Amino acid sequence: MAEKHLIALDLDGTLLKDDKTISEKTKDTLKKARDEGHIVMIATGRPYRSSEMYYRELELDTPIVNFNGAFMHHPRNPKWGFYHEPLDVKVAKEIVEACRSFHFHNIIAEVIDDVYFHYHDEKLIDIFNFGNPKITTGDLADYLQDSPTSLLIHTEEDQLKTIRDHLSAVHAEVVDHRSWAAPWHVIEIIKVGLSKAVGLKKAADYFDIPSERIIAFGDEDNDLEMLEYAGHGIAMGNAIDKVKNIANDITLTNEEDGVAQYLANLLNLKV
Repeated sequence: MAEKHLIALDLDGTLLKDDKTISEKTKDTLKKARDEGHIVMIATGRPYRSSEMYYRELELDTPIVNFNGAFMHHPRNPKWGFYHEPLDVKVAKEIVEACRSFHFHNIIAEVIDDVYFHYHDEKLIDIFNFGNPKITTGDLADYLQDSPTSLLIHTEEDQLKTIRDHLSAVHAEVVDHRSWAAPWHVIEIIKVGLSKAVGLKKAADYFDIPSERIIAFGDEDNDLEMLEYAGHGIAMGNAIDKVKNIANDITLTNEEDGVAQYLANLLNLKV
């Protein structure tokens, strides 16, 4: 058997096919890896409420990284720890105030499973409603009382750079921000210094797995730190160029069972 590895999986564009399902081949390969003693975990930008079904579908028993490292816990072991690193509510409100001078569609604040919308938007509410969060609508400067796990600004493509330049100029010491992939022109803001790599390191320390035995898969810029931290940072065939450029290797796309194909070869899994 190969030495025990820790396998970290991004969800969208990586583990999940474009229809948001996990292929049977990938499921079988991950089960085989676990049967042989390897450890499988999820590291996603999604909140737990919209990643829990995949955690259960794969029958995992590991910690999970959510909100790109701003929240981490172990769904099957409450004693493992509960790590929540929110953005300071004062900073969040300063960003809301600054946005009044920019063009934007909406601002969404998530406090773990409570979701706050600056403006009422049925389409967005429908998207964020997965897992039945508590939803509040109204000016975030008034309604947001708790420090948010993440803050999302939905805007137009031509506004992304302007708003991000402002965030870098005014709040660089306290926030990190990145853009979502098209077609969503969304700026995601979390507390500075957080990333999937921070959560992955907590899990690696817990399982006593050195970085050279970590295999991480991703496709977007929120996977960069995780892939750089892992001894085997693997870009999906559909990954953005930035991810492919820093990856140790590139596998097939999420539609072609890229995760399964790479693991089967690397770990010599007979599925």
